[in-house]
Amino acid sequence: MSLSVLVTNTKGGCGKTTIATTLATAFAVAGFKTALADVDRQRSSLGWLATRPATAAPITGLDWRKAADSKPAGTQRLVIDVPAGLRLGHVQDLLKSADVVIVPVLPSVFDERSTSRFLEKLESIKPIARGRKRVLVVANRLRPRQKAAQHLLEHLAEAGLEPTARLAERTLYGELAMGGLGLFDLDQRRDQRRAAAGREDWLPLLAAIERAAAR
Repeated sequence: MSLSVLVTNTKGGCGKTTIATTLATAFAVAGFKTALADVDRQRSSLGWLATRPATAAPITGLDWRKAADSKPAGTQRLVIDVPAGLRLGHVQDLLKSADVVIVPVLPSVFDERSTSRFLEKLESIKPIARGRKRVLVVANRLRPRQKAAQHLLEHLAEAGLEPTARLAERTLYGELAMGGLGLFDLDQRRDQRRAAAGREDWLPLLAAIERAAAR
């Protein structure tokens, strides 16, 4: 079964590329033929792929900065990394290529407000409003006993939104990204124990993605 995931939020700096690359590695390590489409002019995802070791699980990079192109034949998992500030019409066009939408949000009042407005706009798009495309909210970069993190979770609850996943802030993401790797690549390396807790954060999101696509 082919499955496409769109990672988007108009707010910058909320971790879209880290989430996109981590999902891509999770799919690739699981044995799926995986592609990662980069819509951002900064080419962050493609730059990450350029440093990926030849021994790592293969991921095909797609340059979608000018237009959403077709994915390679046989692609089983496609992750689309979208830049900040993209107009809703462009997001709507990209949504045609996606089964699931992931919206990351950080523990910050600025992110809460911006993301709430973005989610309201997404709900105006027919495939989402009619329930044909599911939106999954991810609470990102959470710290233990952080007041801002608790405020974010309360804000989402008041809006009737339960985050699909709660991802802890970890320096490991940045360390791995420098070498073109992701959290799930550590399953194949000696230091996989470092990533065990981090991977557990992602299991609810991965399960929700599969369920949403199977509807």
